[in-house]
Amino acid sequence: MTVLVDSHCHLDAGEFDPDRVQVIARARAAGVLAQVVPAVTAASWPKLRQVCLQAPGLYPAYGLHPVFLAEHARGHVDRLREWIERERPCAIGECGLDFFLQDLDRDLQQHYFVAQLELAREFDLPVIVHARRAVDAVIAAVRRVGGLRGVVHSFSGSPEQAAQLHKAGFLLGLGGPVTYDRAQRLHRLVQAMPLEQLLLETDAPDQPDAGIRGQRNEPARLHEIATHIAGRRGISLQALAEATTVNAQRLFGLPATAA
Repeated sequence: MTVLVDSHCHLDAGEFDPDRVQVIARARAAGVLAQVVPAVTAASWPKLRQVCLQAPGLYPAYGLHPVFLAEHARGHVDRLREWIERERPCAIGECGLDFFLQDLDRDLQQHYFVAQLELAREFDLPVIVHARRAVDAVIAAVRRVGGLRGVVHSFSGSPEQAAQLHKAGFLLGLGGPVTYDRAQRLHRLVQAMPLEQLLLETDAPDQPDAGIRGQRNEPARLHEIATHIAGRRGISLQALAEATTVNAQRLFGLPATAA
């Protein structure tokens, strides 16, 4: 069986409440033996923790997502520190910047993002970064804080930005969007980027691949994404799976037996 790691899956989302056990089982049957589950708000951390205790191979990350800015409070950064100290997650996130949604205060986004980057540096943890229409600003913040590593998930930037992130110690997460015929820019990126920079992700329940357009996404679909990317790179599925699994294990500190 091809062994895969879903580096970004919101398994705690309400969409999975009716059948989460079956979703996890389908993922394992498809070879997805490890999943990183990032948080979005402080209020979601307890449920996420409980979800990740349900089955082996589920690894929580805690953070404050920029899109949910209205649900954050200044004290949540201190709460995040407490959760990191107590829970020892595999990463901090999902954090980052979103300049696509115009009603989100950019200065406040930067406040929460930089605070989480500083926590990541302090605790020597990777960061899971959301960077929608904000890759340059993310790169600038990463450089200012320094001493960081992580992944920019659902990357949609340029090859030049990808190279800058690689130099800064950041991997790129690619998922469902790369499977669409119209995604020519992503196709070129996935063919050219270093294999050691690549992580696979579903972002489930969001970002369904072309085979389930408009439907709920789930981690079992990572096999389809991996097959597509392997084809684009002209390598075997097994070679892609082995490389991306090692990348995920190294970045997040996952045990080799986890996948």
